[in-house]
Amino acid sequence: MKPLKPGTSLLVAVAAAAILIGLTFAVDPFRSYQLATACAYLCAVAGLTLLTGAGGQLSLGQAALMAAGAYSYALSANALAEAEVEGPLLLLAPLGAAVLGAGVLGLIIGCAAGRLHGPYLAGFTLALVVAIPAVTSTFSNVLGGDQGLWITVEKRPAALRGTVSNEQWQAWLAIICAVAVMVVLNNLLRGRFGRQLRAVRDNDAAASLSGVNVARTKIISFTVSAAAAGLGGGLLAYVTQSASPGAYSLVLSLYLLMAAVIGGIGSLTGAVWGALVMVFLPYAVNSFTADLPVSADVASRLDGNLAIAVFGTILVLVILLAPRGIQGLLSAAGRRIRARVSPGPGPSNPAPAVVVPVQQSRTPADNPPSGTDKPPSGTDNPPSETLSTTKGQR
Repeated sequence: MKPLKPGTSLLVAVAAAAILIGLTFAVDPFRSYQLATACAYLCAVAGLTLLTGAGGQLSLGQAALMAAGAYSYALSANALAEAEVEGPLLLLAPLGAAVLGAGVLGLIIGCAAGRLHGPYLAGFTLALVVAIPAVTSTFSNVLGGDQGLWITVEKRPAALRGTVSNEQWQAWLAIICAVAVMVVLNNLLRGRFGRQLRAVRDNDAAASLSGVNVARTKIISFTVSAAAAGLGGGLLAYVTQSASPGAYSLVLSLYLLMAAVIGGIGSLTGAVWGALVMVFLPYAVNSFTADLPVSADVASRLDGNLAIAVFGTILVLVILLAPRGIQGLLSAAGRRIRARVSPGPGPSNPAPAVVVPVQQSRTPADNPPSGTDKPPSGTDNPPSETLSTTKGQR
């Protein structure tokens, strides 16, 4: 699916935000909480779509970038709360710190991994996720160690307390942030940077010969993807009111990558489907497991593990049967429906037929033998007329 035009993407974003915000009035608080969580993950999956789908750079460190955003949010929010800062600054400044902290880390990663490809780049980014527990333990006096950090900021603005629930307000904020990320990434992919990024993905040597600065393009893509993931981490910390190393493990990185593939890693719209599957599928599977007539021991073993198995099965089926993911299936179905519904070309006045005369074939009897169809040289009459003339003269 091609990126939308800037004006079209803005209209679609406003409409989607309005629909989702209206949806929060019709669902229970837990569904609003799930929607806020899905929007937080959507930011990270969308950034991974830009980096891996459009840029061709395989990254397994998206969870580490989310962790950078979450801890940046927690530290700044607690610091502002201790300074008794109130108003919009108490909400917007920590989110800005989350974007900035993860973006700086992405810039460093891009500079260090600009020349790496394939499994080497994947291994480099994987090391970031593995190092999260060690970093939090080393700086436990600042990052809280294994327990992480708790955020003591009031979730809702003072003007909305008593009229809007915490979960509903969280969903509103997450929806607005996720929609903003989608609009920015869509405009980037549609513009010059998107063309350069796809050129580097297809053939970096050819892109370099065409005048594209390959290293700069990769660094920018890492930075933008990290900033989107950092915003997702900040939103997740705001929703859960905590930031801990266990929430941003290697499992989360793999889930984010699988969500991008299942939704359709070549499309930003696919990131939406992937994030929804990532949040709502485990809940649906766990609800199904709770209703099974099995013993408590079996139910405890199935709880969580069955959801992972179903998620992996869906991933395998998508790779084998629908490589373009859910969005690819929907796009193909839409094209088939339009082909059936749209009328074909209307009847037009046929052009007048052009009659081409066909020369009638001549039989051998109509063709004189070779040498007799032409009078002898020096005579104007055929041989029969010459003979009759000679008889008349006699």
